[in-house]
Amino acid sequence: MTSDALVASNVACLTQEIDWFAQVLALRIKLYFKQETGHCHINQLASPDLSVHTEAAYAKAVEEHQLSNEQRLIIMLALAPALVPNLLDNLFIRNPEIDRPYSEFGGVAGSTQGSFMPSVETALFVLAGDDLATRIKVSTLLEAGSPLLSCGIVDKKIHLQKNEGGPLGDAAIVINDHFRQLFTRGQSPKLDHSSNFPAKLITTNLDWAHLVLAKKTANEVDKLVLWGKHADLIMNDWGLQRTLKPGYRALFYGPPGTGKTLTATLLGQQCDSDVYRIDLSAVVSKYIGETEKNLENLFKQAQNKNWILFFDEADALFGKRSSGSSSNDRHSNQEIAYLLQRIEDFPGMVILATNLKANVDEAFARRFQSMIFFPLPDETQRLELWQYSLNERLQPEQTDKLKDIAKRFELSGGAITNVVRYAALCAVQRESDYIQYHDLEQGAVKELRKEGKMV
Repeated sequence: MTSDALVASNVACLTQEIDWFAQVLALRIKLYFKQETGHCHINQLASPDLSVHTEAAYAKAVEEHQLSNEQRLIIMLALAPALVPNLLDNLFIRNPEIDRPYSEFGGVAGSTQGSFMPSVETALFVLAGDDLATRIKVSTLLEAGSPLLSCGIVDKKIHLQKNEGGPLGDAAIVINDHFRQLFTRGQSPKLDHSSNFPAKLITTNLDWAHLVLAKKTANEVDKLVLWGKHADLIMNDWGLQRTLKPGYRALFYGPPGTGKTLTATLLGQQCDSDVYRIDLSAVVSKYIGETEKNLENLFKQAQNKNWILFFDEADALFGKRSSGSSSNDRHSNQEIAYLLQRIEDFPGMVILATNLKANVDEAFARRFQSMIFFPLPDETQRLELWQYSLNERLQPEQTDKLKDIAKRFELSGGAITNVVRYAALCAVQRESDYIQYHDLEQGAVKELRKEGKMV
């Protein structure tokens, strides 16, 4: 489906849902002021059938999270200021007896925006009116751990406001920006590196056919693809969520340049997931508690986003625990213990990459579903990498010599790319359209020397 068609599908679905919410709100106000109406309860207004909107992100979310009519109305209430702000204008009316807004209508105090900004109290009014038993029942829909908050649709800042001393009813109801854009545009926003989000979205122009891996490694990677595509079937349809922890944790280890980062990126393509590489320099802090705080913020933002979190050079953060008794040792061990628990609880896919498996704490290793070794490519694989990287720019009469260079120089895929870049510059310097074998040979020698291998 095209992006325009996807937006149209979302708009059609939301239009039905907003019309239903508008009817419910109008009926609630009439019932509250005892005006004449043909209904005696908002439940008499049937909710729209969303099954006809098979491609709409909102309809999919309602089905996936099994949201009730009350939860759907709360979502529409939170979306209204952005989509149809005039819909809530009737809640601005003032109580003529005391010349102030009706407190039972709620609303965010001191809001400078032109539209009515709903609060939890607003939701209680719309769904329960002055029925105390129903108000108590509805309030549980916005308590910590409720489906709307745990799945991330309603922003959890609602409880930060509550913890600052104010009553729950005064807290604003805000749709998480990820879901707001998902419901309206059909796709979530792509976050970028910032002080509040220490991770970078990584992509590639390559595809699966360009990934050259050893057969055993490729078979292991295929298992990750299967999990990414069929986790919901395994956990929910088969009922294995009772015995299996959510998410998937994998360790990629092997020499630099052997395809660990590219594999993680291509996994995202295969599983239709965004892949975020964690900036460890922005996460790790020398101050006690700061590293855990930074990671907690990261994991919270990644919760329920269908992201793959990729920790490159992970031994800097997931290294071995020490047996010392100094405060620094205890602090480091506490960080690692926290990480163990946090990645185990994360419902998405987490990939750690390291050059040396021995540098990663054994307690992490026990919690990985996959530990995949990325060896240096053999001669056949190196030839394939040379052929793809050169893209037929080697001097035509010298192509037979590629087998010789693949045999002579034990280089990783990343190193081969560096050699091709060097050789391409040599060709440009000669004002030639073709790379010479001699350029590749020189570049390969330079790469080996960089790695400390004398030739």
